[in-house]
Amino acid sequence: MASGNKKTSQCQRDEATIALLRKLRGELLSNDITTARLAALNLAWKQEDGLAILTEALFGDYPRTAKKAAAYGLRKMNGRMRKMGTEVLMQGLKHRDRTTKAACIKSLSLMKDTASSSTAKTQVKEQAKTGCKTPIQGTPQKRLIRSDKANA
Repeated sequence: MASGNKKTSQCQRDEATIALLRKLRGELLSNDITTARLAALNLAWKQEDGLAILTEALFGDYPRTAKKAAAYGLRKMNGRMRKMGTEVLMQGLKHRDRTTKAACIKSLSLMKDTASSSTAKTQVKEQAKTGCKTPIQGTPQKRLIRSDKANA
């Protein structure tokens, strides 16, 4: 009897998941870039299902906002899916559609910039730990006024 309850709850969960994926796919194909980016971010958390929908939007015959949002979602993939998202963006560089190419180039360059900025942040943290402070360039140093010159 317990296995029957598990089966029906899993079936309901699958239906709910399918309904959510359909809703997010519809929002991804929206002409409003904010709505499309939010949907892409949510799809980035959906592992393989999200990857499939984002890949379809990037390579399919969809508007520019959907392609840019799909590239954003692929860039925001986390964990084990990050490598697969990067591979899809690399495939997009060879695509013949110029909007797809441009979105992939932009996403890959932003991914590269965030990687270099994270190393810069770690260098700053290491400097803070060691106590190595550099003086600010261009600011005058405070001078002490001697009391005998001030009285004269």
